[in-house]
Amino acid sequence: MGKEIIQIKDLKVYYPIRSGFWNRITDYVRAVDGVNFSINEGETYGLIGESGSGKSTTGKAIVGIEKVTGGQIMYKGVDITKASNRKKLNYNKDVQMIFQDSMSSMNPRKRIEDIIAEPIRNFENLTTDQERDRVQELLDIVGMPSDAIYKYPHEFSGGQRQRIGVARAVATNPKLIIADEPTSALDLSVQAQVLNFMKHIQQQYNIAYLFISHDLGVVKHMSENLAIMHRGRLVELGSRDEIYKHPMHIYTKRLLSAIPQVDVANREAHKAERERVEHEFLENQSKWYDADGRVFPLQEVTPNHLVALPEGGIRAAIQEEQNEKESD
Repeated sequence: MGKEIIQIKDLKVYYPIRSGFWNRITDYVRAVDGVNFSINEGETYGLIGESGSGKSTTGKAIVGIEKVTGGQIMYKGVDITKASNRKKLNYNKDVQMIFQDSMSSMNPRKRIEDIIAEPIRNFENLTTDQERDRVQELLDIVGMPSDAIYKYPHEFSGGQRQRIGVARAVATNPKLIIADEPTSALDLSVQAQVLNFMKHIQQQYNIAYLFISHDLGVVKHMSENLAIMHRGRLVELGSRDEIYKHPMHIYTKRLLSAIPQVDVANREAHKAERERVEHEFLENQSKWYDADGRVFPLQEVTPNHLVALPEGGIRAAIQEEQNEKESD
């Protein structure tokens, strides 16, 4: 694993709530409420949560699409939220994004050549021939035919458009790509092709991914380290094995229990476990949230495993994890 490439410190993204005759700010929607994690070179870091958890807002804030309310985005030792335009230019070149909806992220009136060339034109000064050669090279990298440059987005399937989206993202030779639900709109067979292809690109160019998804099965296939997000905060953070084998927070257990069970023989047991977890989640809300309904701050269970529980809950979680590891 390479050295740390980006560190997110106490990241906040708040949206004001206005009311009254004077339309004054009376409160805030805390879409992202104090998030902390870091990503290393060449790593795939999974950020998981349901719709509305704040995961996509986190990704958009990192790439600069959403305005940051507070906290720091440290890239190679520089706080990007306070950096000069010149340093932000370098950052914008090194950090790119793959969007969930490949069709809406592309201008339907532009040919693929112009869509892929757009980031190149923003950051490099190439001749027309050099630019076309670069676009052809990128299309070749993502396994698309050379005549694709003359076509428009609607002429391709969802999987092909997502490949084109990857080509656009890697056009500037980025160090980090924010992949926001990159396969959620694709069927399973195409999902596997795109995911394997993304892994190939990562190994070839040593790109780090922040892989954002609600699907723990997909994230398990892609990521080495995971963060589970709920109500704008992280509820659990750790290595892939720690999270999948020894989940501590009820929300993590809830997400894991929602993964479909392929083995017919275990379906009834899986259904019973899911019902048990759901009952525990609904019946013991006060255990998992503070008086304001907010997620507790993360606390260390082991050096590679942090969980959002109150002090007494953390002590119980540590003992529970030790017992589970001994039984394994």
